[in-house]
Amino acid sequence: MSTITDVQLAPPPDSITSLSLYRFTVDEYERMSAVLDDRRVELVDGYVVRKMGKKPPHIWSVGRILKALGFLPANLWTCRKEDPVRVSDFDEPEPDIAVIRGPEDQYQDRIPEAKDVALVVEVAETTLERDQGRKLAAYAKGGIPTYWIVNLVERKVEVYTRPSSAGYGSRTDFVAGDHFAVVIDGVELGKIAVDSILPTKGPHD
Repeated sequence: MSTITDVQLAPPPDSITSLSLYRFTVDEYERMSAVLDDRRVELVDGYVVRKMGKKPPHIWSVGRILKALGFLPANLWTCRKEDPVRVSDFDEPEPDIAVIRGPEDQYQDRIPEAKDVALVVEVAETTLERDQGRKLAAYAKGGIPTYWIVNLVERKVEVYTRPSSAGYGSRTDFVAGDHFAVVIDGVELGKIAVDSILPTKGPHD
């Protein structure tokens, strides 16, 4: 059974409090990353963050979600996997999946910006705190309409909507046995079964 929650606005749980760190803008990060050439990092809230390693359940789930979104017409929407999105002046995360407007060829010479993105998906196991904290804040601040967290730890799908600079205004949780809607531009285009994208066993089984 799905659960709808009004999101309580609060600081991200993984906030940095004790260190004096330099915040990079997206432009600075892109210039630096061209030199570093390191696909193991991403920019979140101006900080270069190391991406966590991916275990088999995470890899499997990402593949299943991509297949589930396969009905989206390729001339209207492109599904990208672990590619950068310019969300704000200080955020260029690389979500597990991003659904962006238009065909792939439209992005031959530029990185998608927040206005191009209809949906982002993070599959969360070791990254759950970050995905529910700083990344959620970045996607909301950038105005990403819909954000899914496929929560492998608690075995549910968290759907966030109504973004603002303060966070997402609504969260709906879906558990085993539920189906949740794929909504783009306010239109429901299909449904996905939670069971079809969660591994049979939890990460600690």
